[in-house]
Amino acid sequence: MTTPTDPFTVAVICDTQNYSSYRNQREAGFPFNAREMLWDVMHYISRNARKNGGDIAFVSGLGDSWQHPSAWAPDAPHVERGVVSIDNPAIEALIPASPKEVLEVEIPAVRAAWEIIADDLPFFLVPGNHDHDNIWSDPANPPAPDGWIRDGMSFGLGSLHVGSLDNWTAHFGSESDLFKDKPWYVASHKDGCNAAQIFEGGGYRFLHIGIEMCPQDDIVEWAQSVIDAYPGLPTIISIHEFINEKGERQSIDCFDLTRIDPDRNSPQMLWEKLVAPNDQILCTLNGHFHGVMNRVDENAFGHKVYQFLVNYQCRKQSFKATGSDAPILDGIGDGWLRLMTFDLAGEQPQLRLRAYSTHYKAFASDLPLYKEWYGNEHPEMSAEELVALDECTFDLDDFRARFGMPSQQQTEAREPALAGE
Repeated sequence: MTTPTDPFTVAVICDTQNYSSYRNQREAGFPFNAREMLWDVMHYISRNARKNGGDIAFVSGLGDSWQHPSAWAPDAPHVERGVVSIDNPAIEALIPASPKEVLEVEIPAVRAAWEIIADDLPFFLVPGNHDHDNIWSDPANPPAPDGWIRDGMSFGLGSLHVGSLDNWTAHFGSESDLFKDKPWYVASHKDGCNAAQIFEGGGYRFLHIGIEMCPQDDIVEWAQSVIDAYPGLPTIISIHEFINEKGERQSIDCFDLTRIDPDRNSPQMLWEKLVAPNDQILCTLNGHFHGVMNRVDENAFGHKVYQFLVNYQCRKQSFKATGSDAPILDGIGDGWLRLMTFDLAGEQPQLRLRAYSTHYKAFASDLPLYKEWYGNEHPEMSAEELVALDECTFDLDDFRARFGMPSQQQTEAREPALAGE
């Protein structure tokens, strides 16, 4: 029999673009339907949701849900501002604009995935750069003549920028039946590209806020209004881009969105404006950068903020095992997801991180070839160090000082007074 103070888990789904890509399906000549691997991940979450007898209380999706843009050109609002673009043949050939395939293959695959858990537990997925309808190259920072992507790393791509999120809001916005009228979906901004959710676990109420990458000032102000409306709740921030594979808070050079839109905030600016000044923010989650990294810093109150990069998109042992010579961009994902288990009832509250593959039905430490398969993410690390990034425990030694005992938490729901749509 479970109790309200039992340990609970937050599941993290990262950068699913290679699962949903129309190129990675049987109808395109690929050896298997990669989308089915994503669906298996979601079925695992559904089976292990608290509603179904498991311990998963919330799911965070970290963006780049699909792969291809609808247009390699600025969107209308940027055109009206006088923004122009230049051709970028290498990257446009690598990730061509594919509006038909996005609408008929990629988005339906992603939508079907999240529908699997829609009635089981609270969740949210943030938009990533690949989820925008428009991508283009900035003439002020042109690509190198031989610009390309190799082994998941950018080389000479120049500066890329992103535009509208119309496809995103049509399927995952605040009016989507995935979220509309759900009591745990408590606030949204810009048609739901930014949204907040409440969930319970370990005897506490938690606040989750999902926001766009490099958010504009109005988004930061909205997120602050949500925190102000739900004071004292341990808070998780999900965003597509925050810390990189070295643990640095900075943008990938080719996707520094602050170059064209000066009111956007870089990861470091977001730390300074939103994360560090709000003592109730316990951790941040992001994808975007390839691999896994953990960072812990003190906020303005001297309390710890746990920052986690999680992105398994380049993992492709499942593809290699087929022996296929089909073209592949940078990986699949191999069914990996992050499981964050909070144990808050003991004398020492703890957070345990684990990585589980629904394809291999194994945790990272169960696989003897883990370093051989995935060591390219951190070639400088030993096998033990690589596994330790994905399987480790953090003592939340200031959790009680910040959030009290479960019985001390405010349990009555508040009507949010928020900056909304």
